[in-house]
Order: sequence, then structure tokens, then C-alpha cells
Amino acid sequence: MTQTTQASFAAPLLDRTLPPPSGLASWTGAEPVTRYGVYRNNVATGLARALAARFPVTEKIVGEEFFTAMARDYVLEHPPSSPVLLHYGRGFADFVAGFAPAASLPYLADIVRLEDAQVQAYHAQDISPIDARVITRIAPDRLANVTFVFHPAASTIRSSHPIVTIWSMNSGEQPLAPIDNWQAEDALVTRPELAVFTRQITPGSAVLLLALMRGTALGQAFEEAVGVDEQFDLGRNLADLLRSGAVTDIITTPSLEA
Repeated sequence: MTQTTQASFAAPLLDRTLPPPSGLASWTGAEPVTRYGVYRNNVATGLARALAARFPVTEKIVGEEFFTAMARDYVLEHPPSSPVLLHYGRGFADFVAGFAPAASLPYLADIVRLEDAQVQAYHAQDISPIDARVITRIAPDRLANVTFVFHPAASTIRSSHPIVTIWSMNSGEQPLAPIDNWQAEDALVTRPELAVFTRQITPGSAVLLLALMRGTALGQAFEEAVGVDEQFDLGRNLADLLRSGAVTDIITTPSLEA
């Protein structure tokens, strides 16, 4: 089968505005256009189920029927660009954010982002985290200028909704219950060894981490964190960060006064 023939056969599978390819034949004698329609439906359904496997909590929240319909729409608008489906669905959160039938669940896109970060963490490269005691060996006058190298599994998700609580209740981490104190929650996702960890962090910690992940020096990142939390405790947050296994190296530079 030539590439041209392959392309003409594949294009209508996910573009319903295109007619079935011409020249279809079936060795069984069955109507080939009908059989192509069945195959086209199976392709979309199969990709939708691949998304369900990637975002199980999202599916649980909305139900299988709703999720399948939403995922099929995504599949038809955003077909995979690679036969390797490991990363398929990276843009699903943005699609969900604009999916009108899900407008009554404004937190849903952030749940998708959290689950996507967990999948990325699971498949990230294996790198040993830094020994937490390294920070104690850095001269105080150099601390403000240090930068951090993060584990490829580490990511920070910010949300104006209680996404960690919602995710925990729908993943079996904690029992389902009404959320009386509906407030913003931020999350740190990482995988220091074999298990992916997701935990809630404070807004100040999230701001600090995002700044450090951009390559910002610790002193400037601390100032950004204080901007959202005047009582921000840098020492405690650094200790928590290093214990989380999210950091693989700390790069020191000469003091500005040196």
C-alpha cells in the first residue's frame, strides 16, 4: 500500500467531513463503505478509551458515558500525531476547559492537568534526588544566588479549586465526602523513586517552586513567595522540598559581594 493510498484511507477515519475513500473492497463481499464506517467508529472509540486509561479520575467524576463523548470529540479534533500513544492527550486539559457541556464543572480541566502531570512523572527518567543535607554545606552568603535542578518527574499545578482534595476523594486516597471548605489548592507532583507522589502545598510554596523551576535564584524566588505569603518560612519549605525528592542538584555561584 503506497503512502498516498494510506493517507487517503486514514484521513477520513477521524475527519467526519471527508467521505470514505474510493475504491474500497471487501473479500467477504460485505458492503465495504459500511465496514469502513464501523472501523472508523472503532478507531475513535479506541482512542477515547486510551484517554480514559490516562485520566481515570476525570472519567470517574463525569461518568463513563460523558467522558467517552467528550473524549471522542477531542479525538476527532486532535488526532494523534504518532503511533506511540504514551503522550497522547497532552492538550486534553485545554480542550476540557473549553468543552461547553462541562462548564458546570469548572475544576475539571485542572483535574486533567493534575492527572497529566502524574502520568508524565510516572514515565520520567530515573534520576537520584539530591541528598537533603547538601543545603547545610552551602555558605550563608551564597544561598541567595543558588539555583535548583529539578527531577524530570517534578511539576507544580496551581488551581483556584480544591483539586488535591477532589482528586484524593475520587482516586481512593480518602473517602468521598462533601467539601465544606471550597478553596484553592496547589499540588506538587514528583516521583523520587518508583512511586508517584501528589501532595498539597501552600500558595507561597507553589510560587517558590515555580520560580525555582524557571531557573530563578533562591533569593528572588523567596521574594516572590513572600509576595503572596508575608509569613512564608523559607527554611521549612526548603527542607520539605529537599525531602520530597523533587531536586537533583543545587548549583552554587559566587556571592555578589565576593
